[in-house]
Amino acid sequence: MNWKHSLLAGAAIIAMASCKDAGNKSEGTTAASRKLLDPANMDTTIRPGDDFFMYANGTWLKNNPIPGTETRWGSFNELQENNFKALHKLLDAAAANKNAKAGSADQKVGDLYRSGMDSAAIDKAGIAPLNDVLKRIDGITDANSLMNEVALMQTQGIGQLFGFYVSPDDKNVTKQISQFFQGGLGMPDRDYYFNKDERTAKIRDAYQQYLVKMFTLINGDSTTAKKDAADVYKLETSLAGASMTRVDMRDPYKLYNKYNLDGLNKLTPGMDWKVLFQNLKLNGQDSAIVGTPKFFVEVSKQLKATPIDVWKKYLKFHTVNDMAPYLSSNFDNTRFDFYGKVVRGQKEQKPRWKRVLAVVDGSVGELLGQMYVEKHFKPEAKKRMLELLDNLQKTYSDRINRLDWMSDVTKQKAQAKLNTFIRKIGYPDKWRDYGKLEIKGNDYVKNIMAASAFEYDYMVSKLGKPVDKTEWQMTPPTVNAYYNPAFNEIVFPAGILQYPFFDMEADDAVNYGGIGGVIGHEMTHGFDDQGRQYDADGNLHDWWTPEDAKKFTEKTNVVVTQFNNYMILDSVHVNGQLTLGENLADLGGLAIAYEAFKKTKQGQSNEKIDGFTPDQRFFLSWAQVWRANTTPEEAASRIITDPHSPNLWRCNGPLSNMPEFYQAFDVKPGDKMYRSENERAKVW
Repeated sequence: MNWKHSLLAGAAIIAMASCKDAGNKSEGTTAASRKLLDPANMDTTIRPGDDFFMYANGTWLKNNPIPGTETRWGSFNELQENNFKALHKLLDAAAANKNAKAGSADQKVGDLYRSGMDSAAIDKAGIAPLNDVLKRIDGITDANSLMNEVALMQTQGIGQLFGFYVSPDDKNVTKQISQFFQGGLGMPDRDYYFNKDERTAKIRDAYQQYLVKMFTLINGDSTTAKKDAADVYKLETSLAGASMTRVDMRDPYKLYNKYNLDGLNKLTPGMDWKVLFQNLKLNGQDSAIVGTPKFFVEVSKQLKATPIDVWKKYLKFHTVNDMAPYLSSNFDNTRFDFYGKVVRGQKEQKPRWKRVLAVVDGSVGELLGQMYVEKHFKPEAKKRMLELLDNLQKTYSDRINRLDWMSDVTKQKAQAKLNTFIRKIGYPDKWRDYGKLEIKGNDYVKNIMAASAFEYDYMVSKLGKPVDKTEWQMTPPTVNAYYNPAFNEIVFPAGILQYPFFDMEADDAVNYGGIGGVIGHEMTHGFDDQGRQYDADGNLHDWWTPEDAKKFTEKTNVVVTQFNNYMILDSVHVNGQLTLGENLADLGGLAIAYEAFKKTKQGQSNEKIDGFTPDQRFFLSWAQVWRANTTPEEAASRIITDPHSPNLWRCNGPLSNMPEFYQAFDVKPGDKMYRSENERAKVW
């Protein structure tokens, strides 16, 4: 089952600030360089060897509380606010252009945005935009018609009950294949249904109250809402019990379960997969990969054990719940009260224009991307990124050659994989064609469903066709990056090529500590505990000697133990196994970026800026990237759902294993971050 590793758990939409000068700023004496690492943000009362995160960012964190519309506030958000303004102008201009040519980017982007901003019309419509779907649900009579409706909803982009997508076959990545996955839960993860801690128990209680509120809104009265809520919660709990944990899902072999149609029918008695394939438009397909078979076995059991009326309630709730952000304010606000306030600690909704902007990016992202890269992305940035990539890739190669724990035969295959990385920077070489998508300016829900159905048809149209490795899985405005094992590619959208990661006027220390760490992070995902199981061609294939694999696991177990011992909120432990891949990527990425930095003119000098050496500036840049305040609710939620560690430990964890950091800031035994040499983790 294909997956991708991204730098951040929530992809933010941020426009690229204009880049001015492609020259090398390694001397770093410009005003811009000084501003990028402002000493006023630091708390020098803290020893850098005790808590480097707070030493580098303490004053900034004190002076930048979390706004009510956010659950985290950090350096990403600061630049986001400025760059949202650029996107806002593009959207306002497109929406105001009543003469835009039908079918043009301006027309589709503008009409979608305009329809989302018409809150008066949306409030007036209430739940009416879903009436056709709800009426179909009322007409369900048995398990067969239930599954027919579930399939129809999938094709309309209202994914219910299970996850479905088309992507390359992990063991034959030249072929696209249908893939089925667990889903169908109202809370963010299966663990919310079973964990016994007080925090989760309160969320569980609040969710059951939320079910009652939503059923009251759906049915227009509260007479049966409590029973309806209890019925749906019971069904969801059964599905949650059969769902795989996030730690188990990190093993790609556990997720690779290939069945033909006969095998699927035997796996789940009572489910006719031939009919399901037809209804899902999987024409000519006779097999699929089921990532979580146990879940689908439970679905087949519940199709018999759970009354059809309960299933109808379940579909109604999930349909309305999924679409609530686009319905009238009573549905939207009720949903926000639970998922925003209770689960994440967000005090108030984001401004409407920001929420609609996110919908535009998610629906027609490459149209929006075309509009914004034309104004806000300069080719000099791509040229500079390629220089950085070349340096880090060569450095990674050198480090592989120097490994004392890996055999020559495995090293050769690792080098082959490294040297065949596909590198994508900024935006796609060819843009998506949205010609068949019809968007109108007066029906927000209809537009969203039309875009979802268009996306579904585009996805299933890939079946039977060659895999297109030019495709992107993130839109150009996205502030994130990813590694995709099926394509063996590292991808850096235009949105991330800006401060604090990257700035054309910054000294090399700042850029290597920022975007250099990101590049190394994504490269290392190709060799983390998951990525290493895919070969240079992208196939799930064991190319390691058993001895090397054993040594690798021994080294990564050190990382697991380190992060298991880290805590947040005074009592909540980081899950070192869940976050292992990201921790390895941070650890490897930072080490590789540092070694690459030492090859630059500034990296080989001792010239100080604001009293800091080049090495110190490199590590301060790394720390600055991760500065953020987080609500306790959001922090606790991410421990369960996020494969990334909390920002504090993304900063301090890798540093505690780097002797170069110890030397730069005179870290000694007795300092809280100090580890003896035999306790330090070193993999790549």
